[in-house]
Amino acid sequence: MLRRVLQLGLGRGLPTRGLSTRREGSTLDWDGKVSEIKKKFQSILPGGAWNPLYDTSHLPPEHSDVVIVGGGVLGLSVAYWLKKLEKRRGAIRVLVVERDHTYLQASTALSIGGIRQQFSLPENIQLSLFSANFLRNINEYLAVVDAPPLDLQFNPLGYLLLASEKGAATMESNVKVQRQEGAKVCLMSPEQLQNKFPWINTEGVALASYGFISSSNRMKTSSGKEVTLKRIYEVHVKMDHSLEYQPVECAIVINAAGAWSGHVAELAGIGKGPPGTLQGTRLPVEPRKRYVYVWHCPQGPGLEAPLVTDMSGTYFRREGLGNNYLGGLSPTEEEEPDPGNLEVDYDFFQDKMWPSLAQRVPAFETLKVRSAWAGYYDYNTFDQNGVVGPHPLVANMYFATGFSGHGLQQAPGVGRAVAEMVLEGHFQTIDLSPFLFSRFYLGEKVQENVII
Repeated sequence: MLRRVLQLGLGRGLPTRGLSTRREGSTLDWDGKVSEIKKKFQSILPGGAWNPLYDTSHLPPEHSDVVIVGGGVLGLSVAYWLKKLEKRRGAIRVLVVERDHTYLQASTALSIGGIRQQFSLPENIQLSLFSANFLRNINEYLAVVDAPPLDLQFNPLGYLLLASEKGAATMESNVKVQRQEGAKVCLMSPEQLQNKFPWINTEGVALASYGFISSSNRMKTSSGKEVTLKRIYEVHVKMDHSLEYQPVECAIVINAAGAWSGHVAELAGIGKGPPGTLQGTRLPVEPRKRYVYVWHCPQGPGLEAPLVTDMSGTYFRREGLGNNYLGGLSPTEEEEPDPGNLEVDYDFFQDKMWPSLAQRVPAFETLKVRSAWAGYYDYNTFDQNGVVGPHPLVANMYFATGFSGHGLQQAPGVGRAVAEMVLEGHFQTIDLSPFLFSRFYLGEKVQENVII
């Protein structure tokens, strides 16, 4: 019996406390007779070495209620809210799978870190308001008992969008929607803009939208042919030190794989049917490489500079207290860089960004680039908005992806929305029905006017 228990223990991860087994009618307690059991094991193991024959501690569990593919901010947000809200349905087991455990290439860590309320879609505005409230009160959600309070270094200096004469009417219309949703946004004339931010060159600016980060509790509540439904029964996971993929049986899979979520969807057979059918409708999320540059400028805007987005598409914000700034620019479709690597093109800054930066902020004429990095957008090629909720045919795959650069700022609200859909079957806090997968098949784009 001792040998049999040993084999079972090694096969599932040998426990270190509370192990008991029976031998010739007597009970051997692990805590009380460690040395006796150790001697027995040493006599059995080859060479008498005190090492497990098969170390399984690095393997994933054999079963999980929910498997989340992607451990970035969206995947972790879904995991957090599932556990936070699970008391409604009883305890559930959640497994998060992330291939880059260093997060050196993770979009979450490589983003510019801006949060804005200036969208045109009510759903996007509500997500940002939810996120701002979550971040402002982070210790109500993530504080650990007897540990120091969390310091996210959340720096709410606002978000400034500039519009030309051509875009002024659209900006006014967007701000009206933003205010209706509870966002604190003001419109500024070129004169007001110059008075508040004297370091800005207002040439070509007809109107500006200045958003203040504020907490808000105002949310909205949601109120053919035969097809074959599919289900995912297991996810195969490969750990760093394992030679084989290990199956994990699960009830639900959350696709939060960011730039690679389109590939994960294909693994589940999504988009593999006849063209023009729901079965043949793919998840239109692809990787797009974006550069972030860091520069030093002692004569720059200073501590009160908000995150500024110019009409040219160039954006920047202050970084820390040492006269450093960081920013970027989304390239045109013709200029899209190869997403096969994360190498930085410094000529892109010199040729595309610097001229517009120096034109808008004359002090940036003397800036010095200090460093740069590249990261990935999970770019939704259909309408650049997120994909949230279940797939209509693969019944147990849910999406939290495709935010095209908005993922970090919308993650708290998206995570809660997905958790509500999984646990309750519908959105509750924010109605994100416009972001369902079915819009791709129906050809119904979600029109967001403020894409950066």
